Amino acid sequence: MPITLKELADFCDAQIEGGNPSALIYSAADITSAQVGQVTQLTNSRYSGYIKESKACACFIANDFSVDAVPDTMALLRCSDPEMAFIKAVSLLHPAKTYGQYIAPQAVLEANVSVANNVYIGAFAVIGENVSIGEHSVILAGAYIGNNVKIGKHCQIYPYAVIYDDVVIGDNVVIHSGAIIGADGFGYKFRNHVHVKVPQVGNVVIADNVEIGANTCIDRGALGSTTIGTGSKIDNLVQVGHNNKVGKNVIMCGLTGVSGSCTIGDYAILAGSSGIADHVTIGQGAVVMARSGVAGDVAAGTQVFGSPAKDKRTAYKEQVAISKLPELLKKVKLLEEKILALEKQEKNDD
Repeated sequence: MPITLKELADFCDAQIEGGNPSALIYSAADITSAQVGQVTQLTNSRYSGYIKESKACACFIANDFSVDAVPDTMALLRCSDPEMAFIKAVSLLHPAKTYGQYIAPQAVLEANVSVANNVYIGAFAVIGENVSIGEHSVILAGAYIGNNVKIGKHCQIYPYAVIYDDVVIGDNVVIHSGAIIGADGFGYKFRNHVHVKVPQVGNVVIADNVEIGANTCIDRGALGSTTIGTGSKIDNLVQVGHNNKVGKNVIMCGLTGVSGSCTIGDYAILAGSSGIADHVTIGQGAVVMARSGVAGDVAAGTQVFGSPAKDKRTAYKEQVAISKLPELLKKVKLLEEKILALEKQEKNDD
């Protein structure tokens, strides 16, 4: 449903500069493609050039951001935090789908399932024995919930997610399609020329406000729990091994792999394709940069890069030095040729 520019500005605590306050806003778009009836944002000077030709009706922009050649048809929505204001606008203009209380006749609920008020369970979802599901949670089509699982309030489990037995999930947790929570950890002992499986009898405990991306796997503890702290966000295609302790508000980007029995401190960031060896501690607020391989502990607040990972500044200096190797090798070769020439001349003089 469209709203006026003034209504949008008031909702997002923004001040209108130019444009038509009565213009209707239907949707949101990025600044490179926004059209009439849409709102956009400009938060990076690299994209300033797009505003001149933009057909957007409005653009969120910081109070102190200077921009030239704004079209007459565009209103600037000045505010202190345009990124957050734009997020509010997108949420208003593109509201998430809501689900009422419903259990599809094709869903399978085993014995002793406790379903709170306003829970939605889609077609062909399978809910195991002794499961409890909190108020306003949504289990979409084809999801599998194992025995003895506890799911809190306002959770959303997307199609074909798999949650093994005994997993505990807090409130406001989102688990995307294809994610597998609580599979066996990868634990074996090599005896008599065979790999003997270590029984994995722990579980996974996920705190409130966690989001887990598509096709991510979080293994259960061998003994005890693998834990994901409040507010942590895990991208698609991430592997979290058994008995890991992930702190609060941690970010794990796509293709990250964390071996078993690691501790990831609060607010740490593991960038894309980073790999963490087992029994490693990543300190609070530390950053493991993309494609880094971590074999030892990382101190709180530091940034590491490379494989093996080391302090970012040291790693960058090494990268610069490596880039100069071809030139250095040429110089060494020239010096060798000069030395050989001098030795030859010395022999001739003798």
